[in-house]
Amino acid sequence: MRMLTIRGALYCAGVLILGASSSGAVPAPSQPPASDCNSSPLAPACGAVRGVRAEGWLAQSRSPVLARNGMIVTSQPLAAQAGLRILMAGGNAVDAAVATAATLNVTEPMNVGLGGDLFAIVYIAKEHKVYVLNASGTAPTGATIAHLNALGYKYDPHDWGPGSGMPPGGILDVTVPGAAWGWDELLRRYGTMGLDRVLAPAVDYAENGFPISERIAHDWQLPDALPLRGCCTLLDPDSVKTWYVNGAQPVTGQIFRNQRLAYTLRLLQKYGRDVFYKGQIARAIVAKSSALGGTMTLADLARYHGEWVQPLSTNYHGYDVMELPPPSQGFATLEALNILAQCVPKLLPGQSLASLGLASPLYWNMLVEAKKLAYADLYAYNADPDHSAIPMDRLLSQGYAQSLCSKIDPAHASSTGPPGESSDKGDTIVLSTADRFGNMVSLVNSNYDGFGSGITVPGYGFILHDRGGLFTLDPKSPNAIAPQKRPFNTLMAGFVTRDGRPFMTLGLMGGDMQAQGHEQVLVDIIDLGANVQQAGDMARFRHFEVTNRLFLESPLYDLLGERLKAMGHDVHSANRAPMGGYQAIMVLPSGAYAAGSDFGKDGEAVGW
Repeated sequence: MRMLTIRGALYCAGVLILGASSSGAVPAPSQPPASDCNSSPLAPACGAVRGVRAEGWLAQSRSPVLARNGMIVTSQPLAAQAGLRILMAGGNAVDAAVATAATLNVTEPMNVGLGGDLFAIVYIAKEHKVYVLNASGTAPTGATIAHLNALGYKYDPHDWGPGSGMPPGGILDVTVPGAAWGWDELLRRYGTMGLDRVLAPAVDYAENGFPISERIAHDWQLPDALPLRGCCTLLDPDSVKTWYVNGAQPVTGQIFRNQRLAYTLRLLQKYGRDVFYKGQIARAIVAKSSALGGTMTLADLARYHGEWVQPLSTNYHGYDVMELPPPSQGFATLEALNILAQCVPKLLPGQSLASLGLASPLYWNMLVEAKKLAYADLYAYNADPDHSAIPMDRLLSQGYAQSLCSKIDPAHASSTGPPGESSDKGDTIVLSTADRFGNMVSLVNSNYDGFGSGITVPGYGFILHDRGGLFTLDPKSPNAIAPQKRPFNTLMAGFVTRDGRPFMTLGLMGGDMQAQGHEQVLVDIIDLGANVQQAGDMARFRHFEVTNRLFLESPLYDLLGERLKAMGHDVHSANRAPMGGYQAIMVLPSGAYAAGSDFGKDGEAVGW
């Protein structure tokens, strides 16, 4: 049928098709829509009131995503779909996890990359067994307290936590990256595909580009990384060249390409991890480090290897909760859960967290005080277990947890130590995958800070992380910096079983938020009965150990802030950003998967 053009509208078989002009071009609206609400002038829509759901918990952002054959959940949609493509092509959960992480290196590069660290918990269904990979990096040759002292960096007794005295970024914080080794190792041991297959989606996005989403555009800010002494007041020119467009931070909707990273990923596809640790990429890393005054050597990279380790666990109300062992901060979650299990019934007879309820300041006081006690031990003991003895059996015993109840006043806040100041940082990605065979992966991969050290390896398109910034320059600390030593690590991946069967994966990123975030989400699910999406949507707190400041998401602060302040807490209102991004997959009684993805990120859960 003939089509007639009338004033930019097409009529075809009596149907009005809007939006075309006589020239074939789409006319611009009289006022272009706002790309986001992070720039001015704000569109009127940015003042809208949020609507509510039609059923369930009305504040929930979305329903859990349900699927039978496989599931991917992470903080960026294209990365989640890259993992799903691998599952649908016949790959397993391990293949999909590496594909998702590698794609995030392209699409969320400030938080994750092959120049960072990686940990993973892998459940292999046919063996009914959990395996844990530690692919975190070690300090380079020359990374000593004496060397940093000579450059002007000193231990600060007012900051008695991890990171005291270390530079706030730059080459001195760079440890040997573990992620590239970890990607390769996961596939070698439990994957069904090689790097050539699973890196293909990441190569495609790096070469051909992807549009930057709203939250990621907001976070796409390079940190100062130079000079060596007095770091950091200047951007690394190689980082500006790689990550900015014509010297400017990219904006929402802009297509971004990273041809240099595509080249690097192709090298990994062809040669595996050896090209990173013993080949041309290793030489480029050392050349960049040496040019800036760093101490990393080719031998540091060549000798690197991660390790398979045993998870730590505790039973909380019938659920076996597994976390990463040191140098991860994971044991703090387990200790906090033990404290809650032992101390709530002792200090509040006849009550439980469920009966107290979310509107009670006693509920939140118990969670915060359990966190404080667990983090006191975390700061005292956590370090590289190859260099320090950590009394883990004692710290995770129920008897020890019971002995700590006397340190909790159920109606008043406690102090955490001498008054101090610190600048806790950190951001990362967490992801989970599950396949039709019943295999599941909980993985965390990180540059530590946004864009890590701020230093890019020229010609290869990736950032060097700054995980070494969590060492301390306190010579008495088990976490004192030393060559070939792993630093205190905030990265966490969790896994929960019930009656010996998988129950859920758990990831919640964001520096020292991770252990206290795991504590809160597990209480939401196990004690309060939240579904897997609701648990991530519920308001959270974040407590800083050194400053003893407590932050509540603003609706929670409005509800309870004054009452917690009256109990002695130094409490403040906050938005979702410092509360970490949550991603998790749960196994339903039917055997189907349910997944939840944090609304504060740009990600999603996808299944088939």
